[in-house]
Amino acid sequence: MKKNQTYKIVTTKSLFEMKRNNDKISMLTAYDYSMAKIIDKAGIYVILVGDSASNVFAGHETTLPITLDQIIYHASSVVKASKRALVVVDLPFGSYQSDSSGALKSAIRIMKESGAHSVKLEGGDSQKQSIERILQAGIPVMGHLGLTPQSIYKFGTYSVRAKEEIEAEKLINDSLLLEELGCFGIVLEKIPAKLAGKIASKLNIPVIGIGAGKDVDGQVLVINDMLGMNKEFSPRFLRRYADLDSLIDKAVKKYSDDVKKGNFPNNNEQY
Repeated sequence: MKKNQTYKIVTTKSLFEMKRNNDKISMLTAYDYSMAKIIDKAGIYVILVGDSASNVFAGHETTLPITLDQIIYHASSVVKASKRALVVVDLPFGSYQSDSSGALKSAIRIMKESGAHSVKLEGGDSQKQSIERILQAGIPVMGHLGLTPQSIYKFGTYSVRAKEEIEAEKLINDSLLLEELGCFGIVLEKIPAKLAGKIASKLNIPVIGIGAGKDVDGQVLVINDMLGMNKEFSPRFLRRYADLDSLIDKAVKKYSDDVKKGNFPNNNEQY
């Protein structure tokens, strides 16, 4: 198969092929129809309906408060707009940790009610039974290791994970386990680049990084962050490709000024 193949529809199989052909996988978050339509049209391979909606949409300090109903609402909007990209949906905190039966019910609800293509959940060996149960139902699962934001109160910090040998070894073992269980890919968040590259080289499934260096199979960012809509968030791994904060601020102020001065609407903008 030739490198940089164009996919009319991106599937989990497509991602395996991209990994095998050393084609880098682009992945972005989206939470609404309008943004997802733009991202999909631009050629992004994977759209993640992330629990980060809890932060960027609802203004919460962590990802924990978002509910299953809310993530399904966001996912439904994104799926309607996605004609090509693979849509992955986060299982929210509390929707899968209690037992494997509950995890399966949550995953089924996401798939049936939103039309999504797959789900993502945090954890390795601790979530083995839930992952197995979901996969047995025919639902594709993406894993998430390293910094797992749903466990922020356990960690107590958003610092880089797996810098020590014991945690790094566990991360490697969890990655191998997720592949063995049947996950179609893994997100590695905020871990040393050398370790991430080592894991990616060991696995046959794609490894998507966020703050995990360049030697992985793809990258993911939160769309609001990479578009510069949140200037307060400035981790080392974030590259801003636009400054929408300033652009939108300027546009809104100009609109407000035009309304106050009676310059909007003009004669051509009324019936």
